[in-house]
Amino acid sequence: MDRRLAYLLFAAAAVLATRTANGQAPQAAPVATKAPSRLEGSVNLRAKQAPISPNLYGMFIEHGGNLINHGLWAEMLDDRKFFNPIDSSPDTPLPTDAQDAARALRMRSRRWRPVGADRFVVMDNVSAYTGAQSPEVLTDEIEAHGFAQTGLALEKDKAYVGHIVIRKTPGVRVQATLSWGDGSGQKQTVELGRVQAAYASIPLQFTSQDDTEHGTFSLTGLGSGSFHVGAVSLMPVDNLEGFRKDTIARLRDLHSGMWRLPGGNYISAYEWRGAVGDRDHRAPNWDPVWGAVQPNDVGMDELMTLCRLIGVEPYITVNAGFGDATSASDQVEYMNGSVATPMGSLRAKNGHPEPYGVKLWNVGNEPYGWWQFGHMSIQYYPFKHNLFAAAMRKVDPSITVIASGAMLDEMTVLGNAAYTAGVTMAIPGTETDWTGGMLASSMGNFDGISEHWYARMGTRFDITIAPYARNGISTPPHRWGYVPVEETQVEWIRHPSNRVREKAEEWDDYKIRFPEIAKKNLFLSMDEWAYTGGPSNLKLALAYAEVLQEMFRHTSDMKMSAFTMGLSTLDYNNTRAEYNANGLMFKLYRDHLANIPVELDGNSPQPAPKWPIGGEQPKVNAGSPTYPLDVIATTTEDGKFLTLGVVNPTNSTQSLVPLVRGGTLSTDGTVWTLTGQTVTAVNSVGKPAEVTVTEQVVNAKEDISVAPISINVYRFAIKQ
Repeated sequence: MDRRLAYLLFAAAAVLATRTANGQAPQAAPVATKAPSRLEGSVNLRAKQAPISPNLYGMFIEHGGNLINHGLWAEMLDDRKFFNPIDSSPDTPLPTDAQDAARALRMRSRRWRPVGADRFVVMDNVSAYTGAQSPEVLTDEIEAHGFAQTGLALEKDKAYVGHIVIRKTPGVRVQATLSWGDGSGQKQTVELGRVQAAYASIPLQFTSQDDTEHGTFSLTGLGSGSFHVGAVSLMPVDNLEGFRKDTIARLRDLHSGMWRLPGGNYISAYEWRGAVGDRDHRAPNWDPVWGAVQPNDVGMDELMTLCRLIGVEPYITVNAGFGDATSASDQVEYMNGSVATPMGSLRAKNGHPEPYGVKLWNVGNEPYGWWQFGHMSIQYYPFKHNLFAAAMRKVDPSITVIASGAMLDEMTVLGNAAYTAGVTMAIPGTETDWTGGMLASSMGNFDGISEHWYARMGTRFDITIAPYARNGISTPPHRWGYVPVEETQVEWIRHPSNRVREKAEEWDDYKIRFPEIAKKNLFLSMDEWAYTGGPSNLKLALAYAEVLQEMFRHTSDMKMSAFTMGLSTLDYNNTRAEYNANGLMFKLYRDHLANIPVELDGNSPQPAPKWPIGGEQPKVNAGSPTYPLDVIATTTEDGKFLTLGVVNPTNSTQSLVPLVRGGTLSTDGTVWTLTGQTVTAVNSVGKPAEVTVTEQVVNAKEDISVAPISINVYRFAIKQ
């Protein structure tokens, strides 16, 4: 994703450009659609589609600033291996632009500050414990000197454990203190009596006596000499193998199928070999992609622990930016090789003798993008991909290799077509058609191909605007080719699912151009997707529900997806996590929607496109022919139950008549309904939930009454 854009949202929009033979986008006249007074949804139980893979509920995460370090990892101390100097200089001023300022705050880590004058803390870059430098504290007999970090969230009666890697000169007395207030009785001090002249790890344990968001951890010393600190760590005692207990519990209950990790843009400058082994000895580093310090604590082994804890399949993206095929094949061997292999032996040495058996592997992240580290043109990149795929499969022939694609929509709305060829819209079969180039030159070297898309709230891509000119300009206008747009609530909610519909239309075109797609059973993976620019409220959850349902209509082609981000399903602070509206939506579908889609027809088709086809607009609007409702029908694998996913994006109750062919429904069924008082309803930690899920009985013999602004899953037994 473009590192210039907002951090959590990674606002890069990918939109499919469909066109006429001369490359121009056809115009579509808007057609007013009025829903019939009696909506009918006709279900054909015999017309079954490919199953919904659990991996369509997948999530994406990357080391963007503190996203993993604060949201998933339980470490409470920032910069615990001292990448930055310790002094009392002020923080860098925040940018004046509000969006840039918010991003800078998300990237910023808490700093260590001297206790006493700055001159008593010096950075040793000659005999550093790890990385480029380690702090040395000069001490005396009169005044305590050291350093401290404040802004820690502590809970009353909760224990915190950790350790400090330290050495000192004889006669120096060192103390570690955890404070939950400013008073003399509002702290706990531990004497580090066993410190020697050589670095050693000393355990720490404290118990807070109060709740605070402003706790402080400090290290100070007295005596004639100095002490050096190599690394320090502090976590809640209830951490799960280094991860936060609260966020892990919520994410585990989503049953997301798979998580794509470690990135993302981050991956293109990532060195996985520096992120294994003893965490204290891993050097912290500067992430040039997101402009933030990374402590380098959550590496490949920790990410596999994360996947095990939340019960998902790992989907690893390898560095095809600044990385090479040897690094990628070594990574496969580290994850999957036996202890008899060099990398498998290293994994065992690092405490993980059993192979992880990772099957899903993505080569590169957005290599088509001008913003990506290691970007190259489609003229050369397939050769690079082929080298990676061959080297990785040689190590483990059983892996599933997924290539990095970019259909015409992505190449258009992100300006790649204009940047590379001077055209506004990407053209099939040219250098502006990245996915087409991969299919033409790398067929047989991947099993699936990834696509990314991001929709932007309140705007649409205007295909009449060329966001770039081919004159050496590399920085696009802030809004690129997007213009403000007035949309009805129904249109706003449908907007992102149109991106999925575009991908499906484009893939159908590719299948005509490349018959080998069907012969080789190649599939699509929506590796990153989101609707960016606003809060995680009920309105957004309604939009995401329609996105899922649109993907469920194309399960013959779409086998995987990774929502940006996994943590975007939660509202969390430093100590607690709850499902936001997005999380409740994912959980609703995963818990209650059956996994075999069946044909559904209706008497109210979606309206014709309002905007010119191309850019963000597919030839046919997304959604089911039950406008304004969006409905998906699925059955259980044993055929004993029918479930209906029904999204009502309107502010009024809608009536739906389910008509069933191939069986009859039992009278009583169950409906689970997600809704709130208004579309702006949100769920926030520490406040009463405004978005909730309720369960009640429904009668299959009566018309279904669908509540306003609601997401529903109906379940009925099928009489054979």
